[in-house]
Amino acid sequence: MDTLKREVLSQRVRQVKPSGIRKFFDIINTMPDVISLGVGEPDFVTPEHIRQAGIESIKQGRTRYTSNSGTVELREEIASLFQSRYGLTYDPISQILVTVGVSEGVDLAMRTIIDPGDEVISPDPGYVAYEADIIFAGGVPVPVPTYAQYNFGVRAAEIAAAITPRTKMILLGNPNNPTGAVIPREELEAIAKLAVEHDLIVVSDEVYSRLVYGSEHVSIATLPQMQERTIILDGFSKAYAMTGWRVGYVLAPVHILGAMLKVHQYAIMCAGTAAQEAALQALRHGEADVERMHADYARRGRMFVEGLNRIGLPTCEPRGAFYAFPYIGNTGMSDEEFAEKLLFEEEVAVVPGSSFGAAGKNYVRAAYCTAYEQLEEALVRIERFVNKHA
Repeated sequence: MDTLKREVLSQRVRQVKPSGIRKFFDIINTMPDVISLGVGEPDFVTPEHIRQAGIESIKQGRTRYTSNSGTVELREEIASLFQSRYGLTYDPISQILVTVGVSEGVDLAMRTIIDPGDEVISPDPGYVAYEADIIFAGGVPVPVPTYAQYNFGVRAAEIAAAITPRTKMILLGNPNNPTGAVIPREELEAIAKLAVEHDLIVVSDEVYSRLVYGSEHVSIATLPQMQERTIILDGFSKAYAMTGWRVGYVLAPVHILGAMLKVHQYAIMCAGTAAQEAALQALRHGEADVERMHADYARRGRMFVEGLNRIGLPTCEPRGAFYAFPYIGNTGMSDEEFAEKLLFEEEVAVVPGSSFGAAGKNYVRAAYCTAYEQLEEALVRIERFVNKHA
């Protein structure tokens, strides 16, 4: 059989590196006794009443397509949520779109807004899909480093220094994956002023908005002149332990949402019907579940971060999400080497910080969304590992 003589893969696909996280997940799957702190997935099972809502949908034969935008009932509930939580008014018909997870929302935002050569500013370290989705859309990622001395919060001054005539968008994860950073209100206000001054779109990934500790989550869309230029991405995976259901949503101005819907129509059609009905149940009756899991994550996080600092791996207190981001540079190992040796020698899985951007070098991400007892055992193994390599 003849082999192709031309390069068949697109330049954009070739430009994107494989996810640094996948390599470790593939290895973890061959190790039955590993303590995995690598996957950003709640160890909680989706609450029973939410599961039953999905099951009932299937049993009743509600298995057809929904509207491309999602069920009206779910969109109305999302609109009600944002009105009560933030005082933001969104029309459920023309300003809300149900997506297949927040991941689809990120991709839709990039493909809808970004033209070839447009620059997108985003904090570094940041969620691994951000840079890839920008590149897939033909854009140019412009990472802005964040620093431990500022609890990894992105600062408006550094965003301002990165703005050029080609800048079209600021992409924020708030709270941040992998650092657990929450952007302080004063910095959000300064970032909002930059967006207005330079006529920029802001995409705000707020999927961890219900997992904020010690303060209230502030959505940038609530700030003056920002709702009209902000695309909010949120979903059910983290707060409701619904990762496998794959339900997220987008809130945006009418003309932007309509354009995102166009891409969604051709790429996806609609999110799963049973999953949407489960999500509706979560919004209507899942608040106690969110509060219970939030309290448990806070308890785990306090213990785990204290343990890492005691061991000698300096770790900022995460203000949101469920990630610790310890500095491992004083071990003499690179973050890749540290993660690999820790996995094979002590069967504890973490993710190299450099997988999330250049500013993650010499750090690792450890997800503390696993059981408390597993976290305690992980600390024992990590301490043994660090002492052995001291």
